[in-house]
Amino acid sequence: MGGRALRKIFVVSILVGLTTWARAQSFRVQCPTSTITHPSSLNNNNVEPAYTGPTTLALNGSGFYAPTANVNGAIKCQQVSGGDGYSTMANGTQTFMFSFGPLSGLGDIANGHPGTESPDVFNVQYPGILLPGDPATTDGIVAGTWPGFPLSTGSFSYNGAVGLVPDIANLVSIYDIAEETGTTPHTVIVQGNAPLGVNTGDTVNICGTGTYAGTTLATTPGAPCGTGTAPLNGFDGKWTVGTANYAFPAGYPVGTVYNGVTNYGFSAPNNFTFTATATGLADTLESQTATAATPPVLDGHVDPRQIMDVGVMNGNIPAPLVAFDEDDEMFLTLTNVGMIMRPDLFEQHTIHFHGYPNASSVYDGVPDASVAINIGGSFTYYYLAPDAGTYFWHCHITPPEHLQMGMVGQLYVRPRQNRVAAGASLYTALLTQNGGIVPNGNQTLSAGADLRTVCNTATDILCSAVTPAINTGAMQGTDKLGNPQKYTYNDGDGSTAYDVEYPLQIHGFDPNFHFVGMTFNPEAFAEMKDKFFLLNGRSYPDTVTPGPMATESSDGRVHYSQPMPAIINIPAGGRALLRIADLSVTEYATLATMGIPMKEVGFNAKLLRDQAGNNQEFYTNSITLGGGESLDVLLDASDAGCGVAGCAATLYPAGSTFYLFTPQLDHLSNDQENFGGLMTEVHICNSVTGGETYGNTCN
Repeated sequence: MGGRALRKIFVVSILVGLTTWARAQSFRVQCPTSTITHPSSLNNNNVEPAYTGPTTLALNGSGFYAPTANVNGAIKCQQVSGGDGYSTMANGTQTFMFSFGPLSGLGDIANGHPGTESPDVFNVQYPGILLPGDPATTDGIVAGTWPGFPLSTGSFSYNGAVGLVPDIANLVSIYDIAEETGTTPHTVIVQGNAPLGVNTGDTVNICGTGTYAGTTLATTPGAPCGTGTAPLNGFDGKWTVGTANYAFPAGYPVGTVYNGVTNYGFSAPNNFTFTATATGLADTLESQTATAATPPVLDGHVDPRQIMDVGVMNGNIPAPLVAFDEDDEMFLTLTNVGMIMRPDLFEQHTIHFHGYPNASSVYDGVPDASVAINIGGSFTYYYLAPDAGTYFWHCHITPPEHLQMGMVGQLYVRPRQNRVAAGASLYTALLTQNGGIVPNGNQTLSAGADLRTVCNTATDILCSAVTPAINTGAMQGTDKLGNPQKYTYNDGDGSTAYDVEYPLQIHGFDPNFHFVGMTFNPEAFAEMKDKFFLLNGRSYPDTVTPGPMATESSDGRVHYSQPMPAIINIPAGGRALLRIADLSVTEYATLATMGIPMKEVGFNAKLLRDQAGNNQEFYTNSITLGGGESLDVLLDASDAGCGVAGCAATLYPAGSTFYLFTPQLDHLSNDQENFGGLMTEVHICNSVTGGETYGNTCN
């Protein structure tokens, strides 16, 4: 007994050491399927539920308010890398970047769409082995060749989290496993060298107790103990725990035998039982191979090799597009893969949602009040979407440098008004959301109001979803694509309705600064001057090239460096929402239209409406933004835009092309090459098919 006890202590020590080492890996992702705010028992967190009223909340046993019914919103997840990459300017110049790249939603991002996914998409393991350069590599884009535009993205459709692999959360070696005698059915008692942490009814995998003939496919064990086809024997197999934390009956101390099973003195948490299907199995004692494990699960564990294969040199400009809905919980994981072109820099990275109302500074991304992510580390940012609007995100480490170098991306939050049922009153839906509060009217909250969504101008001058002063009778209907009508904000009167939407990021590159940034020289911040002027990371004429743009990088692979075009397709008589953000470090930017009027409905993620409920929207033919500002603009090709019934068919006929451009002549160039810069095309179409944003088709 003494020798066995000593060996038992030694085995436990080894296991503790192995467990500590195994948990030291630093790349992780997070995408829960259920939370306190969105319990899966009350809500399908993979789809957006219709908005019928406020979420019902009540104090739970822990003293927190938690939903009990009518849960609004869902769960969304995304993973991005922080590293470096290259992009191609419209004059052919390859530009080095510090950049974010996609590590989830790869298929969607390559097609110009947001990479934000629901848990049932995000938490899916890739069926094969991801290749360096993916998705471009799998799509057949090979270095040294050029298939021509548009690049085909049809071969790669995976949108789950890169590197996601099943993880065995707990595994222990078995000291003794034996079958009771004299009982029917036969109970097996497992005495482990450490607690497995299972409960009665859980599934466990027992392996290493059987005997197999060899190492070929036919002679090695099958699942869950191997990848062969040989039938499992011994105690090997998948079993259901009969009794967790098993203790031998009183009167059977250490060293005695109970129903043919010796009590070796392990504490109850180390022991459990299950019912065997075979009888007469031999006792397995002090085996070097016998283990008990919980089944493999996807719990955020990742294979770092896949993260590095895909994340290295895979930067995007703009950074991967992020989009979710009001009431959603958003889990955004940043993984720092390092910069291959600057191995001397141990650059940390963060994610800062610019202008976004975070509940906690730890998720704000400003390193002074938050955390910064080191190379080889991951961090999951958490957001509860409170207000619709157009925002953007960027790295907040040395912002002038990291923004200029390309670590900037688009972000928008869709309003809950999109989820109002067909035929329902928009005014009533907004009034319900606001708890019955009306500017200069009722100031008493209705019973059951959700204080998280209420806009009461008497107590909160910053809230943007003010109930309109006039009930226009607007009802939820369909847009010109035949889909449920969508809105820019919770307007209550339909004034921000649109048919198609296009995020546009204004940015600029100083090629000299980027070259210096790549060549280990001091960066001249005072002399920074943009010479490439970009819409979605491209200058004209690349802005009107459909599909992603690809760049061959120093790793010998081709990467989708600029996945978002800037082609604006509008169905005849329709409206296009332009979600415009300026992330230029050095320049103000102006965009103008010739022919189609702009209707500005939002500024810096706030509906243009005063605190009395009066709309402040206006029509214009140009807008100007400084760095760090955003605008929501409707390109209005409907009769409302030109003011007379039937005028749209004359002024904006199907088949016509207009231009969205800057009147700043020095911004209409690609470095020293003219006829480029901030310009794209607007197409009026008989119909638009294939979606409401980039990648759709103008018919």
